[in-house]
Amino acid sequence: MDTTFTKAQVTPFGLVREMRRRNPLLFGVGVAHLVLLAVMLVIAPFDGRLVTGVNPWIKPMKFAASIAVYVFTVGWLLYELPLKEGARRLVNWLIAAPMTVEIVLITAQAARGVRSHFNYTSHFDMLVFSVMGWAIVVNTVAAAYVTLKFWKTDAGIPAPYLWGIRMGFLIFVLASLEGFAMVSQSAHSVGVPDGGAGLPVVNWSTKGGDLRVAHFFGMHALQALPLIGYLLSTRRGARLTANPVRWVKAAGAAYALAALLLFVWAMSGRALVSL
Repeated sequence: MDTTFTKAQVTPFGLVREMRRRNPLLFGVGVAHLVLLAVMLVIAPFDGRLVTGVNPWIKPMKFAASIAVYVFTVGWLLYELPLKEGARRLVNWLIAAPMTVEIVLITAQAARGVRSHFNYTSHFDMLVFSVMGWAIVVNTVAAAYVTLKFWKTDAGIPAPYLWGIRMGFLIFVLASLEGFAMVSQSAHSVGVPDGGAGLPVVNWSTKGGDLRVAHFFGMHALQALPLIGYLLSTRRGARLTANPVRWVKAAGAAYALAALLLFVWAMSGRALVSL
């Protein structure tokens, strides 16, 4: 089975149409997040407030972009998984609803000019953080279910692509669980308070460890490894190696090791880049 798309399908508009066809619900959720991102990009320059040292709209903008990429990816990959219609519909909603709740609450807290995460200032703020936490748990359970189904099911797609999806989802779920490490210490920084000097845009600490680095890297295995598997499944990719599955597995193992090292590095209190 050749996974190569036609020239029309690999154009930007062709890919958009294909994403919409594969999963209209998650496609709509992703588009809504991109629209919200655009609105916040307009608002942010006119808001002079600071939350943990940065513009309050930076965090919801990062989450809006991240969630958009996530739901577009899951919508695309779920199409490859043979599921009963009821199970597919349930998984879609167990991903769409929590992600929507998450961004609504983060955006609302930004509008109030307060922290959305690890905010125990009032009963309301604690409730918001608790609801966000449960939303992530629901999403992670749904992602874990999809991971299990991909590992147990012959999806009828080329083996390198299937193994890229399997390993991408597995590392994504493990990286999601890293959130518990942040919750346990009520902070994402190690050795320094949250909100200090950080890298542009991502704001990862440049003075101490930052668990968000490994979290970010690990979760984007969901894009990187299926893409590697897909490329090695094409006719051109297959000419590069006689055993593409082995290379996909090696890439997955290397990716997982890198994510683990980033986690250990942050837990030791060392910054990814010291400035």
